[in-house]
Amino acid sequence: MSTESTSTERECVAHHHRVLIAVCTLNESENIVSLIRSMRHEIPSADILIVDDNSPDGTAALVEEHFGEDNQVILKVRENQKGLGGAIRFAMQHAVDSGYDFFMNLDGDFSHDPQQLPDLLSRIESETDLDVVIGSRYAEGGKIVGWPMHRKWMSWLINRFAVTCLGLPVGDCSGSMRCYRVDALVRVNLESLRVNGYAVLEEILLRLVEQGSQLSEVPITFTDRQKGASKLTFREACRSCGQLLRMAWQR
Repeated sequence: MSTESTSTERECVAHHHRVLIAVCTLNESENIVSLIRSMRHEIPSADILIVDDNSPDGTAALVEEHFGEDNQVILKVRENQKGLGGAIRFAMQHAVDSGYDFFMNLDGDFSHDPQQLPDLLSRIESETDLDVVIGSRYAEGGKIVGWPMHRKWMSWLINRFAVTCLGLPVGDCSGSMRCYRVDALVRVNLESLRVNGYAVLEEILLRLVEQGSQLSEVPITFTDRQKGASKLTFREACRSCGQLLRMAWQR
């Protein structure tokens, strides 16, 4: 297939819908410019929202420098707030308030390949009963590249807990590469979400399932970051496990 025909097909995917792709960042100056360019190439008609937690390394300044004149790239800096949960809620609320049809999310470190975004969007557009499509490391055909064994075991255990104790009907509950139908996010009532860390990803799925949403997965290859430092510390991992236990207890 030629590059020209591939580009045309990508454009057609999002032609009839308004799509917002969000990336929540903290100290991603080594990745952010290339990541935005890659996302623009994969889904040219989508708007891109960067929610930056006032990164000391100048991530927001780089976005402004390279894309300040691009009306499809939106930069929001949260001056006095930290945490992935709050940043994702902020991005989702922006999608709701701005009337988008689909909200997509991925990490800011290239662990999620932007080339896989059209697969998620195509699935949710073609299957109108779906409210969420997850880019899954654990669906058949999905894989993880570059993680040490202890990271793989920790992720697997967290996802097994979410499936077993929270009753989530997907294999990858903690991955952030997703495409949501914005109408479903409206029904969730985003202000009711409470988690401010990584466990917000499971909390969102739990609320959607409670509202009767249908979820699906497409396999992806997750590749450990090559530049910058991971934000997932041992302390944050323990905190997320505690929040998952609390959610399971409150069900």
